[in-house]
Amino acid sequence: MSEMPQAGGPEYQAGPGPTVDLDAMPTPKFRIQKFLAFLLKYWWVPAATLILSLGAAVLYVLHQPPTFVSRGSMWETVKLRLPDETLFSEDVANFLGTQSELLQSAKLRELALSRLRMASNEVAIPVDANGNPLAVRVTVSQASKSAVFVLEATGSQASYTRAYLDALMDAYLAYKRDIRKEVSGDTLASITEQVELAERELKTHQDILTEFERSNNLAILQEEGTVAGAYLTKLKTELSDLQLEDQLLDATSNENVALAAGIDGTNQASPVQPVLASQPGSGGGAAALEQQNASKELELLRSQRAKLSQYLRPMHPDIKKLDADIEREEKVLDIYRRENREQIASYRQNTKLRLESVKASIKEWESKVIEANTHIAEAEHLKINVQRAQSDYDRLASMVQNVKISREIDQETLAILEHASPAGRSYRAEKGSLESAVVAGLLLGLGCIALLTVRDEKFSSVLEVNEKLGDAVIAQVPELPGLNGEFPPPMENANDSHVYAESYRCLRSALLFLPVDNERPKVLLITSALPDEGKSTIAVNLARTLAMGGARVLLVDGDMRRGGLHELLGLNQEPGLSHLLDHSADADKALQTNSIPNLWFIASGTRPSNPGDLFLRADLDLLLRRWRTQFDYVLFDSSPIFAADDATTLAPKVDGTLLVVRSRFSTARQVRAALEMLQQRQATVLGVVFNRADASARSYGYYKYSKYYPVPDALMVKSG
Repeated sequence: MSEMPQAGGPEYQAGPGPTVDLDAMPTPKFRIQKFLAFLLKYWWVPAATLILSLGAAVLYVLHQPPTFVSRGSMWETVKLRLPDETLFSEDVANFLGTQSELLQSAKLRELALSRLRMASNEVAIPVDANGNPLAVRVTVSQASKSAVFVLEATGSQASYTRAYLDALMDAYLAYKRDIRKEVSGDTLASITEQVELAERELKTHQDILTEFERSNNLAILQEEGTVAGAYLTKLKTELSDLQLEDQLLDATSNENVALAAGIDGTNQASPVQPVLASQPGSGGGAAALEQQNASKELELLRSQRAKLSQYLRPMHPDIKKLDADIEREEKVLDIYRRENREQIASYRQNTKLRLESVKASIKEWESKVIEANTHIAEAEHLKINVQRAQSDYDRLASMVQNVKISREIDQETLAILEHASPAGRSYRAEKGSLESAVVAGLLLGLGCIALLTVRDEKFSSVLEVNEKLGDAVIAQVPELPGLNGEFPPPMENANDSHVYAESYRCLRSALLFLPVDNERPKVLLITSALPDEGKSTIAVNLARTLAMGGARVLLVDGDMRRGGLHELLGLNQEPGLSHLLDHSADADKALQTNSIPNLWFIASGTRPSNPGDLFLRADLDLLLRRWRTQFDYVLFDSSPIFAADDATTLAPKVDGTLLVVRSRFSTARQVRAALEMLQQRQATVLGVVFNRADASARSYGYYKYSKYYPVPDALMVKSG
């Protein structure tokens, strides 16, 4: 029995960190790697569905009648275009589709069958069980970059298929000719009706124009309009002159202006004097001349008096004589002015009468011009109506003629290039059925594999564990080759498995630097949801790896029901943990060691009847407190969570729990239920160890480089 060790391993600083959060777990994704793994495992499922679908297809083909194919072709012929010809038009963009649907229509099928019944060779028309003629499928395709249309008929009888295709092409051409005649007949009837309406309208307008010309001489109207226009222009010129004279008379009619001119002594003539002088018999010219002479004489007398008044007195006889002469001349001039005003008034009245007369004449002749222009405009409007009606009638008549010509001329642009060829046997339907069966069988098999993949909850990769448990994996242990799903062998050298050894070093590093609250976890529980998930092997190898790192490690077999770690380590089963808890053995005597330095072991002991009750005793708390001071790490291997309540009873007493999940064995539902049970017991779950992982997967690429591990590890338990 070795000496009781003292804890003194390396110190590690721990920080706060989260545990597994079941409420924040992401939605799982479909993994192609898992699908491929299931496909490799259940390869016989697609093979079986493929065989079944092919068998069904073969039976279907054997019970189907043979198919025969006959081909013919039609082409777009040349077209003679005539001047002013009305041509039929078709939808060029959808021409091929339209003709294809037309050839497959029930109408042309009946026409083709009617032709076959009336054919001289009396081709037999086969019928089905209901007495209906057998169907012949017709497809239409267009040759690349050409105006040739290939028709392909598929039927169950060779001679009938060929005859049907020939009859169909003939019926198609005849049907289009009949349709065009029918359309042209309807069009001709419609246009003819329009021609009759146009003819009646033309006759109506011609009658109206004739009646108007009978009651109105257009030549005389035009001449009268010309004469009236010229005379009206002359009247307007005369009116303008009279208005100017009236304005001049208004300017001289003011008495103050006439008196001002006399007082000023000017000899200027009045503005109206030339107008008066121009009027015959008015005497205005002599009076105006005498008035002008009198004005000049008066001005001369005044000039002489002004000169003499510089030397003579006002009472001088010469001055008096000049004053008397001036007074006499002023009286004479006043007489002339009075006569002039009377003449102006008389002439002004005459001018006003002439203005009224000219205005009345202008109004009369304007009405004559308007009346003449109205009749001329009405005549022009009637002529335009006749011309328009004549143009409509000519256009419609021309259309009638063109439609008649087009109806008589064959405008069919399609012609038969090759008649139906002899029908040959076709295996296209059989090939299509077999190909469809192959595709359907493979899809059905792959669908079954995909369904198994989706419904399977077993973990196949660390990515699935992290997706379903929320990044809970802290390490993964690879699958060792050669086990073939068996339980790992006992302890032996692992010189050829550096990847396996490195995975435990990764787990050790994860524990050393795992961020947790308060102190670094020292007492750890290693458990699983179900048996055979590899928890015991992982506990042994993890304890060995920690011990080789310099830490003092105590490995305790806490599975007092079926514990077997002592067999893996080659040590004794008694005394063990059950003896320590029932006080039948001393703690120091229960410690065992082997060749591995820094590693101590306590077996499970004898199997008590109530192992779960022993974990509830305070003695276990005293032992844990003691072992925390003596060792750097205390690893408990317990029974599976769903096998007994021991693990969930022990979990709250330790610092942390590692849950082992086995690849392709543990299900998400079971692991999630186990985690929920641990959390309900207020246990601290440090993470998940993914056991027996696929070392060839991409997620395991960190440990595939063997050249970095030249020295192999010894005494490593090979396990999944």
